[in-house]
Amino acid sequence: MSGPRDVRTTNPVLRAGRWLRWYVREFTDESAYERYVAHVRQHQGPDAEIPSRKEFERRRTDAREGDPREGFRCC
Repeated sequence: MSGPRDVRTTNPVLRAGRWLRWYVREFTDESAYERYVAHVRQHQGPDAEIPSRKEFERRRTDAREGDPREGFRCC
């Protein structure tokens, strides 16, 4: 007798929904902060000071606007 199925991998609707959520987050770069936090913790240790999400986004915007090669800026 087999155990209960893992719904996360067997339900195609849930799999499609999770994939779509992942895709939208990657496309809009919403997951950039989580990647940054993981990177800092991996390379600087778990006690490293991590800026808030608001501070991270402000720094990212300032860097992007300071160097047009870093991102699109129309004006």
